[in-house]
Amino acid sequence: MPTYLRTDTSDEAVSALEMFAESLGAVAGDPYRWKWSIIALHGAVQAFLVLGLRGSNNFDVLSPRSAEIWAAAVNAGDLPPADGRLDSLLGLYAKAKSNRMLKYTTSKRLEPRGTQGASVKMLNSLRNDFIHFVPKRWSIDVTGLPLICGDCLDLIEFLGWDSGNVTWVDDSVQKRARRAVADARRQIPSLRS
Repeated sequence: MPTYLRTDTSDEAVSALEMFAESLGAVAGDPYRWKWSIIALHGAVQAFLVLGLRGSNNFDVLSPRSAEIWAAAVNAGDLPPADGRLDSLLGLYAKAKSNRMLKYTTSKRLEPRGTQGASVKMLNSLRNDFIHFVPKRWSIDVTGLPLICGDCLDLIEFLGWDSGNVTWVDDSVQKRARRAVADARRQIPSLRS
């Protein structure tokens, strides 16, 4: 009997968030775990941006080229393609700050505070360096990583609960997300020292 891995947009967001909290818990004993924490946090931020921007279709989460193909199909009276390429993290972040977030009467656009924009950019840069690692010796000053984590958790909380755009169909998934945010937040103060 085959075994399947099943997922959807909400599960992707929450699973990445849980993996971030889990990896963060191991950082104090092994600084190398920052790598996996950064990769998981990037996945969580990206997935929560998708949840916040998705609306009733995927148009606002697609890359510019995929959105162009999608729009052309609709304008021609055809069904839009079922697949497409997701926009980059920074592209999704820019859209979350725009009127594209205003999907419903209760929707709110992201208004970054303090260092949040710089944190998202640094998260994206670090994740890309880890994923596309070029042979080299590399040392990272981890002092600022707890701040980046806190800023990104603020973004996730805004998207998941304050933006007015995410409807949690399964309450247990929402509870997992809130628990993962709380777990990660509890760990950050000790990592600052």
